[in-house]
Amino acid sequence: MTLSQDDRRRIGETGQRAHKLREELAKRIVGLEGPIEQLLCAVLCEGHTLLVGVPGLAKTLLISSIAEALSLDFRRIQFTPDLMPSDITGTTVIGQDRGSGERSFVFAPGPIFANLVLADEINRTPPKTQAALMEALEERQVTAAGEKHPLPKPFFVLATQNPIEQEGTYQLPVAQLD
Repeated sequence: MTLSQDDRRRIGETGQRAHKLREELAKRIVGLEGPIEQLLCAVLCEGHTLLVGVPGLAKTLLISSIAEALSLDFRRIQFTPDLMPSDITGTTVIGQDRGSGERSFVFAPGPIFANLVLADEINRTPPKTQAALMEALEERQVTAAGEKHPLPKPFFVLATQNPIEQEGTYQLPVAQLD
């Protein structure tokens, strides 16, 4: 397979951008070269990542730094036992037109509507809420009140799971771990 001149140029530009991004991240985060490299690969390939680790590993700083370096929108969602699907996806609310005063239902997007999302401790929330996250991950959209809402592009989720404190958690099924 031969690459065109344009393809070679794009590959070179992407490599230069990735190198600059690594340099920017190294200014803030020290000692995580391996995880940073794997995370950047996932971001560039438009995949998602599950990071299993104890608190205090600079996960929030890492993903927010990537978002800042790439000028992308960042949100963090702390998954808790009482988190409902609509807390992450958004919900339909009654809105009022300022001009006519007419009321109608409008969709209020949740925190999943960001380019880069940190889904912190996803094993702490019930399976129903995990399922709402899975729809966003797999289909790059959410469904609220029977309507589908596409997520922004690019869309990347770094999900975390704390392996130490297992009380009050919901085991992630093998299919979700994949």
